[in-house]
Amino acid sequence: MSEKKQGTHTPLTQAQLAALASRNSSAMRRKAAVQAANKPHSTREAGAGGSTNTMMRINTEDSKGLSVDPVIVLVLSVAFVLSVVLLHILGKVARYFIK
Repeated sequence: MSEKKQGTHTPLTQAQLAALASRNSSAMRRKAAVQAANKPHSTREAGAGGSTNTMMRINTEDSKGLSVDPVIVLVLSVAFVLSVVLLHILGKVARYFIK
């Protein structure tokens, strides 16, 4: 009696591997095409909907609190970072001269 051991398999030939790769690649292309067709093309199609209540209210009449121009915030934050770097360099120079 010829018993086959479980867990063993015969190696695939080159032709079988090529056929398997071809079959898998065409299935992947079909799947990618279906996903691309179902994907929304804009944020409005995706459901965000332009100027709805889902968007943040920045610098509007309805928003409460202090309204500051984003350019001002950017300039002040860059100035703060530069001041920290400058103080770090000055600390290194001062330590060199103190010794």
